[in-house]
Amino acid sequence: MPTQLFERSRGGENALLIQPHAGGPPAEGVLEEFVELARSAGANVVAMLTARIDKPNPSILIGSGKLDEVKAACEATGADLVLVNHALTPVQERNLEKALQRRVVDRTGLILDIFAQRARSHEGKLQVELAQLRHMATRLVRGWTHLERQRGGSIGLRGPGETQLETDRRLLQKRMDMLQKRLEKVEVQHAQMRRARVRSELPRVALVGYTNAGKSTLFNALTGADAYAADQLFATLDPTVRRIELPGGGVVLADTVGFVRDLPHELVAAFRSTLSEAREADLLLHVIDSSDPLRDERIAQVDAVLHEIGAGDLPQLRVFNKIDRIEGAQPRRDADGGAVWLSARDRLGLDLLREALGERLGLRRVTGLARLPAGAGRLRARLHALRAVREEQPVDDGWLLQLDLPLVEALRLAAQPDGAALRPLLPATAPEHPVESPA
Repeated sequence: MPTQLFERSRGGENALLIQPHAGGPPAEGVLEEFVELARSAGANVVAMLTARIDKPNPSILIGSGKLDEVKAACEATGADLVLVNHALTPVQERNLEKALQRRVVDRTGLILDIFAQRARSHEGKLQVELAQLRHMATRLVRGWTHLERQRGGSIGLRGPGETQLETDRRLLQKRMDMLQKRLEKVEVQHAQMRRARVRSELPRVALVGYTNAGKSTLFNALTGADAYAADQLFATLDPTVRRIELPGGGVVLADTVGFVRDLPHELVAAFRSTLSEAREADLLLHVIDSSDPLRDERIAQVDAVLHEIGAGDLPQLRVFNKIDRIEGAQPRRDADGGAVWLSARDRLGLDLLREALGERLGLRRVTGLARLPAGAGRLRARLHALRAVREEQPVDDGWLLQLDLPLVEALRLAAQPDGAALRPLLPATAPEHPVESPA
């Protein structure tokens, strides 16, 4: 007779949190971040217990005495969900659920649940589902009562003799293969879009940083977009890309998923498309919560993830955000030009950031007189659309224009069939064959 496991509640989200630690007390900030993760997933935190683990119990992670304490705390607080801030093996998770008669979710499962709530794009949902299925594949036995039944040997259930568990795993693998193929198609489309941006010669800037540092708020302030921004962990999962204009020309700005300590490796792999915006950027804007007492630790954790995804050697401009939370703090740039202090929420210091971006990206402008023939009406219209015309004077065979425009735009226009009038303005160091405009 198969083992009867508990019946899972679908409605309760009262959570008891377990924070394992070795040696002394948990590291500073770990408990607060764990509580925030739980709340971001929609849980109501009713209690938290710490568990010192010098040698993890292979069957339940924690000791038997701590297990009794957890069980009593669940009864006392009415918790019907137990969250463990540690990776659990399938055996540990299953044994804890059986002993506690409650759902047990480890750190990876918790972050996956938050990702599932936040994903909005088609690609993001595919990535989340694939990561969830990979995580679930090793935990199929949890919460089931029919897995020991044999399909063969009974009237109406004759078949190849495959157990229900084997059937479930086969169907799960089939679904994962299908999701992988869909994601590969989406990745090809995104790669084509990124190549188009490369061909356009627009510098690429990616916002990176610890989760909830204010990246999306800064992105919206710089671009005028309406990317989702909220005071919660992992508010942004799907990459959002916009063009912005700086004093020296245009750049492509990308908002990316926030990082967190001990981000599970399968989640880094699942969001390779989002993170590719960081890997392929010309400059990283490392957004930091300046009011965070653990900001130096957060900086180190973000740098560690950047190295993990292959973006550790890219140049960075640090942006210390949320100065509105520091009494007396004012927008400023560090003397060495490596950091800008601002408030994205209050739009303070954005001009300093734009100035710093232009300098770090080496944006250049082209100025001078250009004589356009009468047949270059389309070129003249494009120059006006770019707001590059400072003065215009009609002449017998066309127009005489005083121009001021970014070098990258001048290169692109000069490469067009009617762009010969702009070529004398290009600096001697400009390519002999300017890059063509993307299709």
